[in-house]
Amino acid sequence: MEKAVTDAEIMADIKVNRSWLTISGEHVRGINTQGAIAIQKPGQSPSETDQEIRIEDVYKVLELAKAISFPVDRNILHTLPQEYIIDTMDGIKDPVGMSGRRLEGRVHLVTVATSSASNFINCAEELGISIDGLVFQGLASSISTIDKDEKELGVAVVDIGSGTTDIVVYLDGGVRHTGVIPIGSDSITNDIAVMLQVGKKEAEEIKLKYASAKASMASSELEFELPVKNGGISRKISEHELSRYVEARMTEILNLISREISRADIHQKLTYGLVFTGGGAQLSNLAGLAEETLNIRARIGAPKGISGVVDVASTPHYAAAIGLIQWPLHYQDTQADIHTSLTPGKVFKKFTAWFKEFF
Repeated sequence: MEKAVTDAEIMADIKVNRSWLTISGEHVRGINTQGAIAIQKPGQSPSETDQEIRIEDVYKVLELAKAISFPVDRNILHTLPQEYIIDTMDGIKDPVGMSGRRLEGRVHLVTVATSSASNFINCAEELGISIDGLVFQGLASSISTIDKDEKELGVAVVDIGSGTTDIVVYLDGGVRHTGVIPIGSDSITNDIAVMLQVGKKEAEEIKLKYASAKASMASSELEFELPVKNGGISRKISEHELSRYVEARMTEILNLISREISRADIHQKLTYGLVFTGGGAQLSNLAGLAEETLNIRARIGAPKGISGVVDVASTPHYAAAIGLIQWPLHYQDTQADIHTSLTPGKVFKKFTAWFKEFF
């Protein structure tokens, strides 16, 4: 973290003293809950007639939805409204100004282990950085890669990191499920390292340069030389042979992803299928393997809404980083008063070189 901060300060030519951070890990969990109140005017008892719903009423509903029993070692990270119900009318996104006698809210809560979040924050504060907020990495990736239609008609954002895979399922405009699978793209790198008897750094380079998630899309004739150490014998392997092992591991990961999505208990097909982000999404032909294996639509998610850094923003590796920058603009309840003398465009341009070098 210290190196990241130092590099960022040098490239952006500003002193970093406040920050947002993404968080992930097996300890991140999601739960759907709800809260309801009778609508009443200030200082009066609940009425038998319809009353106008105020923003204060919405806040009360959200607080009630959060008032469920959690273990002492867990904190609520995000409170994400799914829909509101006024009397018997459901599917309402913004009830303020409407009238009714009863207001119910259905929300998705993202929770984290208190110790994990505290350790993360303490690490940053030891560097003199004040934390404005933590954001679940899967949510950050979704902000920069999917649009309103996808959220409405159904989509699952799958952020494949090195050691974990974050999943966020959207339907009807809201988050219906969040989950984390304790396996990521490092498992593929490790397989390559063991199979080819090379170091992890070399295995990662081989994976990105020669491997295909679908072995059928890799050439049996194109061979590449393996790194030679300590006067060893030169060896070659075809892209197809390499990809056979990669496909087996990736298929396993996809099946775990499918199992996690099924826990969302959504009784309809996700119209827009899967959107892959993260470093693991750089694997060639990943979307094709997902469509073939899971019989669902799939694409690679490139960050949207960023100008001036198209070369950086065009890859799924940076989806979470770009989404984290956009987070305060999308979620007003967590928006921080970030003071800077630089315009967003200038900041993005200065960070371009740093993104390339550090990530």
